[in-house]
Amino acid sequence: MQSFIQNLFPFLRWFPMSRDGIRADLVAGITVALVLVPQSMAYAQLAGLPVVYGLYASFVPVIVASLWGSSSQLHTGPVAMLSLMSAAALIPFASPGSDYFIQLAIMLAMMVGVLRLLLGLFRLGAIVNLLSSPVIIGFTNAAALIIGLSQLSKVLGVPFPRTESYLADLWRVLEQIPQLHWPTVLFAVGAWVLISVLRRTMPSLPGILIAVVLSTVISALTGYEDKAAVDLSQIQDTKAVSLIQNYADSQSRISSLTDGIADLGQRATRLENEGSLQSIKQAASLRAEQSVYEHELKVLKKENTQRRVALHALKMESNNASDDEGRLFYALGNLPASASGDGSTWRFSGVKGEQIILASGGAVVGDIPEGLPSFNTPTVEWSLVLALLPAALVMALIGFMEATSISKAIATSTGERVDTSKELIGQGLANIAGSFFGSYTVSGSFSRSAVAAKSGAKTGLFAIISAVAVVLVLLFFTSYLYHLPQAVLAVIVMMAVFSLIRISPLIMAWRVDRIGVTIGIITFFATLLMAPAIANGILLGVVLTVLHFLIQGMRPRAEILSRKQDGTLGGIEAHGLEPMSDLFVPVRFDGSLSFINVAYFEDIILEAKSEFPKAKAILVVGSGINHIDSSGEEKVREIAERLSEDGVRLMFSSLKYQVWQAFESSGLVKEMGEDAFFSDKERALSTLAERFGGDISKA
Repeated sequence: MQSFIQNLFPFLRWFPMSRDGIRADLVAGITVALVLVPQSMAYAQLAGLPVVYGLYASFVPVIVASLWGSSSQLHTGPVAMLSLMSAAALIPFASPGSDYFIQLAIMLAMMVGVLRLLLGLFRLGAIVNLLSSPVIIGFTNAAALIIGLSQLSKVLGVPFPRTESYLADLWRVLEQIPQLHWPTVLFAVGAWVLISVLRRTMPSLPGILIAVVLSTVISALTGYEDKAAVDLSQIQDTKAVSLIQNYADSQSRISSLTDGIADLGQRATRLENEGSLQSIKQAASLRAEQSVYEHELKVLKKENTQRRVALHALKMESNNASDDEGRLFYALGNLPASASGDGSTWRFSGVKGEQIILASGGAVVGDIPEGLPSFNTPTVEWSLVLALLPAALVMALIGFMEATSISKAIATSTGERVDTSKELIGQGLANIAGSFFGSYTVSGSFSRSAVAAKSGAKTGLFAIISAVAVVLVLLFFTSYLYHLPQAVLAVIVMMAVFSLIRISPLIMAWRVDRIGVTIGIITFFATLLMAPAIANGILLGVVLTVLHFLIQGMRPRAEILSRKQDGTLGGIEAHGLEPMSDLFVPVRFDGSLSFINVAYFEDIILEAKSEFPKAKAILVVGSGINHIDSSGEEKVREIAERLSEDGVRLMFSSLKYQVWQAFESSGLVKEMGEDAFFSDKERALSTLAERFGGDISKA
């Protein structure tokens, strides 16, 4: 009964708590919170969400995961990898930052949570073994590059085009380098240098938090953000007006198409579920209309991406009016001689309702809603569930792999036992519960968990304390974050993910498994080429890994044996050995006898017979045969009968119990004769040498 209660409420293992333990958790919780707050905001932007959703994801999910997880030092919350994967999965269906995009991000979190919970309840964590080490490294390296370089536009202060090709988008960012915003670059470089210096010289200080506070203060004092909300009539440049009007109209059409596609998908799904012939025909018509809209949406997004880049390249200057309503904006250099300029260079920033937003400064976080997230049941778009399922499954596995690897790494120093199934359940519950409070997908964080372990965290109480700190920020301090430069958040992301890039493990693995490393390299380039749909990259790696495994299973190691100089047995071809005898042939077969490789087993036996035409017996050294199925048993019987017709006996030695039992229960032992089976290979070789002659002596 006690065991059942502890399994149901894993956090009971924290008790009884000592005063020293509570003090250690308090210190660790506060320390982690200093990293969590700026990180969560940065990762939310990476996920295409307003920064406040990063704080929402650092509240309820953190508490639930700490209570029902397996590791006492694992910290759950927003992480870079899943933030990018969430954005990549949803961008084809909604515009980042829009209400519909936020709704889908929350739904995706619930899907990931349900998948992890099911994997944990059915103890299917072993499915992560499909992700080989080279594939994981290849994917992680590619994802780290994608995540890091996706922040380059924020560091340069230029727009980041979003199309179906990440590499093409990145190239467009590089083409905009001549239009970079120098104050933005200075904020980014300054934050990078400050965090790096503090990590090396004073690692005990929260470098990220110091950079955030300092940059926010400087941004507020210097007026780094300088925006103006104006009417289109105030812009005195026909080219800019035309581009802005087309951009705004296209954005409105994109929003309308996105809603229309979702509505058509829902209606089609309902009709398909009805099952009648008439409803299926109507659903097919709706699907066709949906495809037309999707094509139009794709074209419009591409065109508006080009317009956005072109608008950013247009520089304007304004007259020196005292308020936004009186300002007139002209193309740079075209200010009338009768008007005095304000000395600032203005660029298009966006459209808000009927007004145009122009900026002469850099981008800041802006308004963050105060207060805690309210309880809301996630809206499920059933028409998109199947479309998002592959990405959700990959995110569930990647997040689980991250969480368990972090937990096990910490457990080596703490001695705590990590139960992967319980960890899956805890992570699943965290995502499900979080989706009811505005959270997007979360997982275990390596950086924050390492900080917790280093700070001396004893129990999951430290994570709850860090969540309480986030609550305080949401209630009282969001207004102070308004002037935080987005470039600083971008630097936080870049520094976190670039540290994940590893090359040496692939170099070491090359010496052992060149095919596996090749698959890892293919995964790396596939992930880059398929971005932003990076889940497809790792799925390709999994498919290639499984195919490689199947091919290996179809052709296991098999060789004709002879005696080496040291007295052990080795392959004739591999070691250049002389045969023991022309009258009997020992063959090693290191693979299960199943439907997938019985044809290869037959080829090996017949090849041995062909090479030794005088042979009277072929001995299969079966210590490497772990399993046999009905196809294998049938093939052994068939080969034994065929060899017997030619006066050759098929024999076995060193069979494992389960294989011997299969032979015996099928009647094969009786048919072949018990003298065809030997308990070990040396006894078999001695018997065959006495019967047929040959040199089997040890050196």
